[in-house]
Parts: sequence; structure tokens; C-alpha cells
Amino acid sequence: MKHTDQLVPPLSGFSSGAGLRGKVSIYREKQTIYTQGAPATTLFYIQKGGVRLTTRTEHQPSVVTAILGANDFFGELCLAGYPLRMSTAVALTTSSIRIIQKEKMLQMLRKKNQTSNSLVAYLLSSIKNYQDHVADLLTSSAEQRLARVLLRLAHLDENGPAFVEIPVLSHQVLAEMVGTTRPRVNVFMNRFRKEGFINYDGGIEVHKSLLTVLQSH
Repeated sequence: MKHTDQLVPPLSGFSSGAGLRGKVSIYREKQTIYTQGAPATTLFYIQKGGVRLTTRTEHQPSVVTAILGANDFFGELCLAGYPLRMSTAVALTTSSIRIIQKEKMLQMLRKKNQTSNSLVAYLLSSIKNYQDHVADLLTSSAEQRLARVLLRLAHLDENGPAFVEIPVLSHQVLAEMVGTTRPRVNVFMNRFRKEGFINYDGGIEVHKSLLTVLQSH
């Protein structure tokens, strides 16, 4: 891994002068960043690339709990006092990721300025999104869960653009995120494409019209 030590460029939604110190590591595609159960003393900020988080329980296969991209943090549960990693993080593509020491981040949060307030808001939103994802697994149909995953990856809502392109993810990865089988994901994705909700053009074009799937059941 290649390391540098410099200020993070302005974070999405942060003031232009904001920055965080820490080492930047370049991870290869499919390289493990940390494993579930390892000591948690750092958190991470994705500058470029993508990361997949998976969680396993005893006698159960690993389940994908998040797909993250540029401007996302992960490993932030260490700030809440969790001593061990609750998931395994793997780079989806070659990724540039900043590693931030827990104590350095806590010092920054204690300053209670615009940057720290923005970061607290981000972390709270991240926790809420995770809770919503778990609730979706329990209350929504598999088709709705897939639609919601695609919309979240595209950061699309009713106020967003007509469509956003996201990197291609295998149907197996999507199935793990949704909590269903790959053949069912194949059926749903083909249906979404026929309805004009998505399109394949290098990546996956996710159209805002996919929101109608969430209202159709």
C-alpha cells in the first residue's frame, strides 16, 4: 500500500476550509481493509473508489450490509466505544482511503465547530441509514429492497436528477445486500430494465422513476 500524509480535500457538505489529517492508503481491488473481530482503533474516509462491508453471524454466511463510495466514512463505530470491528471491509475497486486515528477524530469532534457539527450529522445519518436498511430486510418485499438499494447507491430521491450512473455490481453482491437469491435479482433487474427504471451503459443508470416501485406494493 502507498501512504501519504496530508490534509483531506474538502468533504462533501463541509466548509471549504475543513480538513482531516491521516495517512492515505491505496488498496487494490478485493483487498481486505479490516476483518470482523479485529481491534477498532481507526476510522476511514474514502477519497476515491468503493468499499463493501459484510457481517457474519455464527452458522450463517456473510451478508453485505453496505456498499460505500467517495466521501463516505466507515469504521466509525469505534467512536462509540466499540472495541472490535463489527464487519469486514473489502475494496471493490482500486481505492484511495484515508485512515484516521480514533483519538485524532475525537479531538476534532470536541472542538464543536462547523466541521465537527457536520461530521456528527453525517455519522448520525449513517447510523440511521443502517437501521433503515435492517428494517427494510424485515418489512419490505425483495423487489422493493432491491429498488431501495439501487436508489441509495445512486443517492436518488424525488428532488434528484432524472438518473444517476453507478458502478456495475454483480447480481450476487446485490442479492447479498437485499437478502434474496441471485436468480430473483436477475428477474427483478430485467423487469426494472424493461420498465425503463434502469439502463446498462458501462455502469448502471438508475432512473428516478424507480421510486414508483417503493409505492407499488
